[in-house]
Amino acid sequence: MRVAAVQLEVALGDIERNLAESERLVREAAAAGAELVALPEFFTTGVAFIPELADAALPPDGAATAMLTRVAGEEGVWLGGSFLCRDADGEVRNAFILAGPGGEMLGRHDKDIPTMWENSFYVGGADDGVIDAGPFVAGAAVCWEFMRSATARRLAGRVDVVIGGSNWWSVPAWPPRGLTRRMEERNARTALRAPSAFARLVGAPVVHAAISGAIRCQMPELPIVTYRGRFEGGALIAAADGEVFALRRREEGSGVAVAEIDVGSAPPAGPIPNRYWLHRRGLLPAIAWSTERLHGRRWYRRHVRA
Repeated sequence: MRVAAVQLEVALGDIERNLAESERLVREAAAAGAELVALPEFFTTGVAFIPELADAALPPDGAATAMLTRVAGEEGVWLGGSFLCRDADGEVRNAFILAGPGGEMLGRHDKDIPTMWENSFYVGGADDGVIDAGPFVAGAAVCWEFMRSATARRLAGRVDVVIGGSNWWSVPAWPPRGLTRRMEERNARTALRAPSAFARLVGAPVVHAAISGAIRCQMPELPIVTYRGRFEGGALIAAADGEVFALRRREEGSGVAVAEIDVGSAPPAGPIPNRYWLHRRGLLPAIAWSTERLHGRRWYRRHVRA
């Protein structure tokens, strides 16, 4: 199957613009012969700690789902991506929707645990992320789900292809700059490595879309500190053995990575490690995982939950 992973240089919080650009890139991928296309995590908005996102969630049957099903039907492709979705219970979730070539919605996966400042904007889900796509079974995974052994366990041996995407940000260039530069080099390597390493553990090819572009926002738990950084990018397609067939690096901005893959499950390369994280996060991300989670849960209850 010919597949494509979209890289979107996002306009933070600008739903109309991001939907239009996402549609353009999906059609570009379809014109290149792709039968399956992945959009990145938060393709409607991107996510950084900007208060405007408190009101940016769309309903399950809103503009994002309508775009996915309409374009999938018009282009005759499988198309998936995730966005901030406000459900009927008043909660917002990071919902990955997969649409089929007949213009139908095939399934949904809610990201299990928000990452860092994402806790300010949505709550986690509990489904297994396995979606019957007709000729094949798709597994959905979103951003730091590619980092956790629990995700590999729920998909290993059960899916023919993993579809997902990331909104992964950089380590800021704070003093001492030599130290944070090394932290960021490691963070960027992990962002590129995680999806292909995940393919080997699950025994299925991975189609991984990505957000790129610059970020500037306040730090949630340190409001006097401004974060300046970027999204790591890295739209890539990897075979079941982890070989990367196509890669669009963050420096290349918006565009598509396209490759041919063998859709189907294979024996995983080895046992899934008996630990929570598949890759080390680094010192600053590990600290932010805890501090921004505590801050974000309170902020979400106060500003986002209906």
